Amino acid sequence: MTQPLDICVRGGGIVGRTLALLLARAHLRVGLVQHAAPAPSEAPTPDVRAYALNAKSKALLESLRCWPDAQHATEVLAMQVKGDDGGELNFNAADLQVPGLTWIVDVPVLEAQLGDAVRFQPLITVLEAPQPATLTVICEGKASRTRAEFGIDFQVTPYPQTAIAARVHCESAHGQMARQWFTQGEILAFLPLDGPQGKTVALVWSVPHARAQDLLAMDAAAFCQQLTQASEGCLGQLTLASDLGAWPLQMAQTEQWIGVHDGKAWALAGDAAHNVHPLAGQGLNLGLADVAALAQTLHEREYWRRVDDEKLLRRYERSRKADVWVMGAAMDGLQQLFSQTASPWQSLRNWGMNGFERSGPFKQWVARQAMGFKQ
Repeated sequence: MTQPLDICVRGGGIVGRTLALLLARAHLRVGLVQHAAPAPSEAPTPDVRAYALNAKSKALLESLRCWPDAQHATEVLAMQVKGDDGGELNFNAADLQVPGLTWIVDVPVLEAQLGDAVRFQPLITVLEAPQPATLTVICEGKASRTRAEFGIDFQVTPYPQTAIAARVHCESAHGQMARQWFTQGEILAFLPLDGPQGKTVALVWSVPHARAQDLLAMDAAAFCQQLTQASEGCLGQLTLASDLGAWPLQMAQTEQWIGVHDGKAWALAGDAAHNVHPLAGQGLNLGLADVAALAQTLHEREYWRRVDDEKLLRRYERSRKADVWVMGAAMDGLQQLFSQTASPWQSLRNWGMNGFERSGPFKQWVARQAMGFKQ
């Protein structure tokens, strides 16, 4: 007779698979619903997605033996951020005495490694449909069906921007540097791929909706001409190495991270609980921090508490809610600041960037916090 599940994880993406592996490591019986994939309109195709993962996320995935090799997890040694009126920030791993500022990870490779680990974990049962469990954890992404089914309020604030993503081949090597440009109403990022000698970058270009329609309607040559101009020709001639992906941007959060539906406990994690602007690449880091916190809370519970104990789950909610709110507010503030086109705002933000660049120890402290390194 099949033993009942302790936890049913709904959502078989990176966050859901990571959580399932963490829970199984804690000797819990887990069901993982793999079919709950994002809708096609929710995200770009898997071929163009890449994530910036910080040191905490790297350590978490390494503990599960699911960290990709150097070719598919490119270490970022330097980062350059430019404003639209002379503002500039520069970060260097050597100056901060860290091995890397962040790591740019290929999504398909990471998903495959997590999938292999799931298949070889005997305490995880891969499901095509949800099954009853003591606790259900919802990791289905921002368009979560289960969240809607359970009637969980999700407060969404759309941004007047569309994100365009692609892989781009460059004439010059990226030199393990991440580059970002803030111009009026647009945010462009080049994230290095294919290891230390790579000449490919992941493009994430957040632009107003109308501008996005124009860019997406262009042929490859015209698009790359616009891209070269926006990136100041820093990597030479550019050519598209993939199709373009595009999706609307939003900020979203839920007030209620845990609850009960039809007498059964549930919890939210990842994009099902919160969405932030991608300008700092913190989305997946937040999701992985969610599941690490939840797994730790359940693992360290008192021996007499069940995994659906409300007070226990409240600990998880409290541990994550404040951190996520702070990150979301910070990303929203930056997005709002750089979307203002009036001259006083332009001068203010570039003055602020240059002031922060010269702030010495404070700049280093903020950088280490964002990168997930302990102080």
